[in-house]
Amino acid sequence: MELTVQGLTKQYKEKTAVDHVTLRLKEGINGLLGVNGAGKTTLMRMLSGVLKPTAGTVSLDGVDISSEDYRAVLGYLPQDFGYYPDFTGLDFLLYLAALKGLSRPHAKRKAGELLELVSLQDMGKKKIKTYSGGMKQRLGIAQALLNDPHLLIVDEPTAGLDPKERVKFRRLIAGLGEDTVVLFSTHIVSDVEKIADHMLMMSDGRIILNEPWDKQRTDLERLYMEEFGGELE
Repeated sequence: MELTVQGLTKQYKEKTAVDHVTLRLKEGINGLLGVNGAGKTTLMRMLSGVLKPTAGTVSLDGVDISSEDYRAVLGYLPQDFGYYPDFTGLDFLLYLAALKGLSRPHAKRKAGELLELVSLQDMGKKKIKTYSGGMKQRLGIAQALLNDPHLLIVDEPTAGLDPKERVKFRRLIAGLGEDTVVLFSTHIVSDVEKIADHMLMMSDGRIILNEPWDKQRTDLERLYMEEFGGELE
């Protein structure tokens, strides 16, 4: 499985948010680091088909992003995903499964499996408005996995979580990369340095680091600090 990005660009009048990004990403955890405003969210929204690029192409194993086949194998968790607060977690997953075209029996089975995967099996029949921030993010991952995606895009999923919830979320993501192309964006080095198989770093709309990552390396924080100075979290 390979995600191929060629010359991807997004221009807003005088500002270039994403500047001719070219990438090839394979199965595994691909970390995308950069401070807020670096262009990460714009890039990920284009890769998920939510935002139309000014120029460039995106494909997954040769399947173009404009194809239904691409969307059928895509899982996406935006930074702020929408939900209905009065829905229970289970009802929310069943609703989204119906939108994705899953049959009712398949949807019920899959929703139960995913609630267990994200450790929400005891919260499935409780309303989402009673969930903590971490629980909502884990529910967000569950909805992104409903269609067994080959490409999973998660944008700043740990923003606003406490340290314990961040650790839980990292462990969950780490287990998903065996046969899926996972792209995990963050501005927090510790979120990706121990789980990423491949590391990207973005600044001013451009990719400034793109290499396989040895989880034992200890210089990621130094590289980040050299580029972004005091903005490290």
